[in-house]
Amino acid sequence: MTQQHPDLADEQAYIDHAYECLEASRDAAFRIRSLNEADTGGTFQARFERNAFDEALVKRLEELELGDASLVFGRIDRVGDLTDDTAHAEGSDGERSGSPQTEAFHIGRLAIADEDREPVVIDWRAPIAEPFYRATGREPMGLARRRHFVIEGRELLGIEDELFGEGHLGLGHDEGLADAGSGAVVAGETGLRGYSTLLASLERGRTGTLGDIVATIQGEQDEIIRSPQHGVLVVQGGPGTGKTVVALHRAAYLLYTYRFPLEDQGVLVIGPNRVFLRYIERVLPSLGEAGVEQVTLADLVPGVSFLRPGDDGDDSPTTARIKGEDRMSDLIDQAVRDRKRPLKDDIVLPFGAGYVRMRAQESARIVKNARRRFKRHNAGRRFVENEVYAAMAATVRDDEVGPRQIRDALRGTLELREILDTMWPVLTPAQLLHDLFGSKALLRLAARGVMSETDALALFRPRSESVDDVRWTAADVALLDDAFDVLGPKPGRGGKLEESDEIRTYGHIVIDEVQDLTPMQLKMASRRSLNGSMTIVGDIAQATGPLAPDGWDDVLEFLPDRKPPRVIGLSVGYRIPGQIMELANRVMAVATPGLRSPESVRIGDVGPRLVRSGSNGALAEAVAAEVAALRGALPAGSLGVVAPDALLAEMSEALTDAGINHGTATRTGLDVGVTLVPVSVVKGLELDGVVVVEPSRIVSDQEHGMRALYVALTRSTQRLTVVHADDLPDALR
Repeated sequence: MTQQHPDLADEQAYIDHAYECLEASRDAAFRIRSLNEADTGGTFQARFERNAFDEALVKRLEELELGDASLVFGRIDRVGDLTDDTAHAEGSDGERSGSPQTEAFHIGRLAIADEDREPVVIDWRAPIAEPFYRATGREPMGLARRRHFVIEGRELLGIEDELFGEGHLGLGHDEGLADAGSGAVVAGETGLRGYSTLLASLERGRTGTLGDIVATIQGEQDEIIRSPQHGVLVVQGGPGTGKTVVALHRAAYLLYTYRFPLEDQGVLVIGPNRVFLRYIERVLPSLGEAGVEQVTLADLVPGVSFLRPGDDGDDSPTTARIKGEDRMSDLIDQAVRDRKRPLKDDIVLPFGAGYVRMRAQESARIVKNARRRFKRHNAGRRFVENEVYAAMAATVRDDEVGPRQIRDALRGTLELREILDTMWPVLTPAQLLHDLFGSKALLRLAARGVMSETDALALFRPRSESVDDVRWTAADVALLDDAFDVLGPKPGRGGKLEESDEIRTYGHIVIDEVQDLTPMQLKMASRRSLNGSMTIVGDIAQATGPLAPDGWDDVLEFLPDRKPPRVIGLSVGYRIPGQIMELANRVMAVATPGLRSPESVRIGDVGPRLVRSGSNGALAEAVAAEVAALRGALPAGSLGVVAPDALLAEMSEALTDAGINHGTATRTGLDVGVTLVPVSVVKGLELDGVVVVEPSRIVSDQEHGMRALYVALTRSTQRLTVVHADDLPDALR
C-alpha cells in the first residue's frame, strides 16, 4: 500500500478553501452585474460606461468558469530573509526576525483572492510563479520546495515534492510522494519537473480534444512560453514534444503579460484545417482566454466558396506547387496592371444636341497618371472617372458645360461604363482570378518576364458561367488574398473606400504546422501582423506540403523581419512511447536523414504490431479486427484508423459490418470513440490507439510520402498497429 503524504489532508483543505473563494468571486460578479443591468437610464456616456463595465464583468465570469479543469495544481515554497510581519511562513516556529523562512504560494489556473483581498491562488503566468516551471537543482531560483498535485476534479489524489538544497527549514527527504513513490526527490534527479505527475498526466486517456499542460509544463517549454513578445519565434519540435500546446499557452501568457495593448490588437491562431481547430478549441478557454481568434487561412477570405478535401476539381500537384511559389505575386501584379488599359480608338458619345469625345490619347494620359498616383488599384477608380468627365467636357465648346454636367448626363449609360471598365475596372479578387485563370491569353500576358508559358498555362481552368459559381481550391486562398492586397476594397457609396473591408492586423499571430505553408501562404499570414510579433511552430521532418522547406531559413524568408528571428528546439517527446518512436525513427532516417528525433520520456506497455492481411480484399476486415482488439485493450481510450484518403470508404464499410460505431475526422472531429482519419488531415492530432493502414499506399499517394508515413506513425500515445496487404516500405521491414 502506498504511503499517504502527511500533508494531503491540509492541502485538500486549502484547495477546498480556494474553490470557496472562487465561488464567492463568481457570486460577487453576478450581484454587481445585476445591479448594473437594473440601471438603464442616464446619459449616453453613462450607458456607454455601463456597457463597458458589463463586458468586463462577463469576461471575468468566463474566466471563473473552469468546468472540469483543476483550479490549483501546485505550490512553491520560497526561501528568504523575511521578517515576521511580512512572511507567510511555513514551519518557522518563531525564528528571529531576519532568519531564513519560507513563504508558500499555491499556483493555479487563474488568480483567486479571499474576502480580505489576500492571494489564495497565484496565476500560473505571474512572474512569481515562474520558478514553479523553471527552477532546477543547479538554479533553484529561491525555492526550498516545489510541490505538484495530482488532482481529479476537486479531489487531491496525490502529492509529489521536489526539494532544493540541503534540508531548508527542516524540509527533510522523508515527506514522500503520495501515489508516486515513498520519498521526496531532490530536484534535478530525473531532469524533468514533476516526473511522476507528468507521467500520470501523459497516461490518461485522450478525450478527443487537446488538453492544456499548465500543470506539467517543463523547463524547455516554459522558456518558449515566457519568451519576449517581439519578433518571430520559431519552435521546432518533433512529434509529441508539445509544440502546439506550448504555442497556445504562450498566447495565453502574452495576453496576461501584455494585456494592454494585446487585448485590443488581438491574437490570431492559424491552424492547418478545420479538424485541427476543433481538436485544439478548448485549450485557450481552459486558460481563461476565450477571445483569441482561431482560424484556417480560408476563413480569412470571406465571400467565396472553397472545395472540401476529396472534392473533384482540386489542383494537380504541379498546379498547387506553382500557385504556392513567391513569383505568383508578380504574376498577379502584372495581371492587375494589364487591366489598366488606354482606349485603342477615340470614342464619341451623344450629349444633348451634340456629341462629346473621349480621345485615346487622353485615356493613355489618365491611365498613366492614375498608375503613378495609386498603389492599390480600386482606389484609383474615382480619380479615373473624374478625369474622364473632365476630358470629355473639354471637347464641348459650350463654356457652361463642365465635368458635372457630363457626369449627370452620361453616368449609368452602357457606353460610359464600357469606357471606364476598359480603362480601369473595379475588381474583386475573385473576378480578377476568374478572368485570369479562365483565359490562356491573359495568362500568357501576365506571365511575361515572370514564368514560362508552360507553367502559366498549368494555371488555366475552364471558365465558369459566373464568378459566384466558382469553388476555389486550397491553393487559391493565398492568391485571392494577394489579389486583394493589390486591388484593395471596392469603393462604397460616393466612391469612398470602407476601412472595415481592409485586412485586419493582429498584435500577435500563432501559426501551427507552419512547415506546410507555401511562400504565398506565409506572405498572407505576414500581412496580418501589426508589428512582426509571431510564434510559429512546426517540424521540418513532417513537412508534406507542395513546397516543403529544407530548413527554417526557407520559411523565415517570407515572414516579418523587423526583429532578428529566434529558433528554439524542443528535444523531449512526451506523448509517444519509446517503442513506437523507435519504429517511426527508422522512417524519419529515410525521409529527413539530417534531422534528430526527440527522445521519449516513457516506455509503453507493448511495442507496435505489424499485421499482414491475406490479400487486398481482406485488408479492411483485418483493420476492423485490429480495431476490435484495441477496443478491448483500451476500453476508455480514443482510437483512430489512419488510412490513405482513397481507402477511407472501404475502411468505413468494414467497421460498419463489424458493428463498430465510428466517425470520420472531417465530419465529427475526434468526438467518437473510433475515428477514421484521412492521412491528409492527421497531422497535429493524437489518439490513445492507432491503426495505420497500408503504409506503401501512404508513401505512393503523397508527394512527400515517407514524411506522411512518419506523421501517421507518430499519432499514438499508447498502442500502434500497422496493417498492410502490400509489401512494407524498406524502413519498416
